[in-house]
Amino acid sequence: MLTPGMGALRIKKAMERLGTGSRVLEASLTELEGVGLPARSAQFVADGRAQVAAEEEMKRVAQAGGLVLSFEDEAYPWRLREIYDPPAVLWVRGSVALLSRAGIAVVGTRQPSPYGAGMAELLSRDLANRGLAIFSGMARGVDTAAHKGALDAGGKTVAVWGTGIDVVYPKENKKLAENIVASGGAIVSEYPLGTFPAPQNFPVRNRILSGMSVGVLVIEAGEYSGTRITARCAMEQNRDVFAVPGNVTNKNAWGPNTLIKQGAKLTASWEDVWEDLPSEVRLQLEDERGVRGGDESKSVGSASLFDDGSGADGGKQMPEHERAVFQRLRHDEPLQLDSLIEGLEGELGSAEIFAALFELELSGRVKQMPGKNYVRCF
Repeated sequence: MLTPGMGALRIKKAMERLGTGSRVLEASLTELEGVGLPARSAQFVADGRAQVAAEEEMKRVAQAGGLVLSFEDEAYPWRLREIYDPPAVLWVRGSVALLSRAGIAVVGTRQPSPYGAGMAELLSRDLANRGLAIFSGMARGVDTAAHKGALDAGGKTVAVWGTGIDVVYPKENKKLAENIVASGGAIVSEYPLGTFPAPQNFPVRNRILSGMSVGVLVIEAGEYSGTRITARCAMEQNRDVFAVPGNVTNKNAWGPNTLIKQGAKLTASWEDVWEDLPSEVRLQLEDERGVRGGDESKSVGSASLFDDGSGADGGKQMPEHERAVFQRLRHDEPLQLDSLIEGLEGELGSAEIFAALFELELSGRVKQMPGKNYVRCF
């Protein structure tokens, strides 16, 4: 993999013809050129530079607390083996076993609406609560919300990076990366240590996200979003595609709404994903949780999407002034404080509104956005 001019398909072809990775390293220049290696690549391997580079990289990876997984290893994720161009090598920090666990890839825009971010967190939390791993790319926006949702549920999540496993991108997600590994999750990349976030790396890594998963869930993506690449990879890899419908006036609704028109499963709750899982996956997860035959109709640890604060969904009833404020707010569109006060004029005083917002934020029902804008949380 560290040899110039070598990619996943060329490496796979060479190993299939010569038998093993070690056999490739021992081959003569003539043999290497005979299996299709370019002259520059064959020379790099034949004169021993590839072996030296590999040994040095292995030492650096061990010092960084990671490991290298090759296509030959039994622990290599078996779903990823099935795709057309599986990575020859994976660099991993965290749980290797998690890479083969049944999971859903959650993908979407880096600039989601409050609705999009909320749905990513809600669905990831609910699916992780039922034993599915959550795969995502740890980018800003939907990816970050998905990882956080899985962690909030005490579930497992895997971040697939377009950089080396020692290069956190974006930098503000350093704490999130640490939490993923500390919670039993994993960080995985097909790029060597020190690889910087080159733009071309991210579309390429998307095939790993879809390849490791049993399905891909799309939440808000523009017409020319990289998320479309992941969805296309999923279709080519015979993976299920799920999509959360969006407001047609939002440009980021184009991606999921178009996918739904093309046959993706319209997804509003975790049940929509759960019922389309392969039966053997669903039964295995139910066995692990000890709930086969039990009541799975209720979403554990999540507020109802249409909760009005009345307590009808089984939650604690809000005080009247909190409920009045809560009912004015929406999931998908922020409301500015002045507009909120104006809308409740004659019903609540400004002091009561401030107190209600404070309590609603503390309880996690409402979130304040920049500019004194408020939205409902999920």
